[in-house]
Amino acid sequence: MQRLKDFGIQPGQARTTALFQLVIELPAALLSRMIGIHIDVAVAWQHASTGGWMIYAAHVSRRTTTTKEF
Repeated sequence: MQRLKDFGIQPGQARTTALFQLVIELPAALLSRMIGIHIDVAVAWQHASTGGWMIYAAHVSRRTTTTKEF
């Protein structure tokens, strides 16, 4: 970690950024299994990133599909 810091890379910040990106893209249950964290931690990260899958699912279910005719 010190070698990265010597180059000006902040590994803690990079890890946090990567985790936020993952919780936006994956359900908490899958994320917890993939990276080996407790489900409660994954859910907390998801809420912190405002990437709640229930809100997303509700939004998707309200979409209307339109078919374009050519």
